[in-house]
Amino acid sequence: MDGTRHSNVLFVVLDTVRKDHLGMYGYEKETTPTLSQFAEDATVFESAVAPAPWTLPVHASLFTGRYPSQHGADQGSPYLEDATTLASILSAAGYDTACYSSNAWITPYTGLTDGFDHQDSFFEVLPGDVLSGPLASAWQAVNDNDYLRELASKLVRVGAMAHAKLASGEGADSKTPAVIDRTKSFIDDSDSDQGWFAFVNLMDAHLPYYPPEEYRTEFAPGVDPDSVCQNSKEFNSGARDIDDEEWEAIRGLYDAEIAHMDAELGRLFAWLRETGQWEETTVIVCADHGELHGEHDLYGHEFALYDELVNVPLLVKHPELAADRRDELVELLDLHETVLDALDVDPTALNLAGGDGASGDGGESGDSLARDPTRSLLSSSYRSFDTVADSELDPGQRAVREQAVADETDAGADGDRDRNRDGHTDYAFVEYAQPVIETHHLEQKASEAGIELPDDHRAYSRLRAARSTDAKYVRADRIPDEGYRLDEDPAEETPVDPAADAVVAATDRALARFEEAAGGAWIDPSETDDDTAGLDDADEETRERLRELGYLE
Repeated sequence: MDGTRHSNVLFVVLDTVRKDHLGMYGYEKETTPTLSQFAEDATVFESAVAPAPWTLPVHASLFTGRYPSQHGADQGSPYLEDATTLASILSAAGYDTACYSSNAWITPYTGLTDGFDHQDSFFEVLPGDVLSGPLASAWQAVNDNDYLRELASKLVRVGAMAHAKLASGEGADSKTPAVIDRTKSFIDDSDSDQGWFAFVNLMDAHLPYYPPEEYRTEFAPGVDPDSVCQNSKEFNSGARDIDDEEWEAIRGLYDAEIAHMDAELGRLFAWLRETGQWEETTVIVCADHGELHGEHDLYGHEFALYDELVNVPLLVKHPELAADRRDELVELLDLHETVLDALDVDPTALNLAGGDGASGDGGESGDSLARDPTRSLLSSSYRSFDTVADSELDPGQRAVREQAVADETDAGADGDRDRNRDGHTDYAFVEYAQPVIETHHLEQKASEAGIELPDDHRAYSRLRAARSTDAKYVRADRIPDEGYRLDEDPAEETPVDPAADAVVAATDRALARFEEAAGGAWIDPSETDDDTAGLDDADEETRERLRELGYLE
């Protein structure tokens, strides 16, 4: 940052919200009057790219500034371990920090709430001992064991059931009002001389959709949420068809959920203005990923890296950013450094213990806690990766720099493509490891319908992508790679062979450089461990508790 320091940061994630359903991105329905008004005072980013298409790895990237392959939090190992988080840094710097969420992945169990002084999570709807003591140890043993890992799918199933119960019937009002109320209480009670950092995740737009009646009446009149497909695996497995009328009903429910979140955000924003805290607060609003509603013959946010999932909404209010729209490429993981910059916090000046890079020393993987202005949206050197020392480059920075050098030998290859501040083509990178839980659920739905999934089904694929503003290239291990000219085909309907298009070919090469820097391909998905010793130390009471909750059979 070049000047202005703010006292507070409000960081809001609208879970599973695709940007083309928001007013400031041109949606014709009035789903977001609050955010549309907010956009008049904020910078609206057109090309913000998420590092993954689902919650856990994206939030881990937000909290560490690292790509998924660096921080390691994914379905195979759903914990953020040995990392110094953004909340840890800010707490050590004297800020009051809080995380309020209705998302099952943002819990002490996954480590995503580590470092927050205050936190309240979705899993409070389950008994308090579910994720503590010997049960937590047993559950981690289950999840870390390859043979038993499929049982981890029960966690999401229980979470989805609990969410549905809270969001339907007598509990039709979602947890969002409570999340907003607790955020207000935290801010009101904050007595830090430094300021506060509030992180909020609003879950309403995630399946299943049970919006409050007033919003359902406006956006999905006459639609019974129980009459439409609320399970993406049923559709993606081929067990359930959805016609155009049903898709329209589903999208109406989705819009109603977004409108509800927008209204609740309006309540929080108005309160911040009334209490005189708005001007001293940096406000960041984004989605962690989007959602597919039949596009590419898919439902939900699994098994793909299409733009409906990874090109997400992002709005930022800060004095260093003009109230404007920006077309250039940005990455969500850059928000970690942006928050530190907004509060002018230097992690290397703090006495931080534990976590990779906690000493502030550099390393080959770029894990230093030293501030990096090339990763801050508030900096005049944002994404000027030529200024980063070789030893501090992360995989994305290294790939962009190396591709820039290669582009100089082929100056005509990329025409008028998006360029970073060094004048080179810029790229964002996305990673999706094998979706263990979703695949297991998909197989169950297929089996129930008598369907046998082929070995080359996209559910078995790991995916990585490089994306510029003009092109994308997706590498997969079970299905064909996919290249697209986004400037000519934004809906990604017609794959382009890199051999036939220089822009797509350059994007393919940038992805290869990222893969090399990140450590190459993933472990072969067919490799499993049949050792069942993970629960040997769990007593019968613990095993019975797991059975009652559906974790064990």
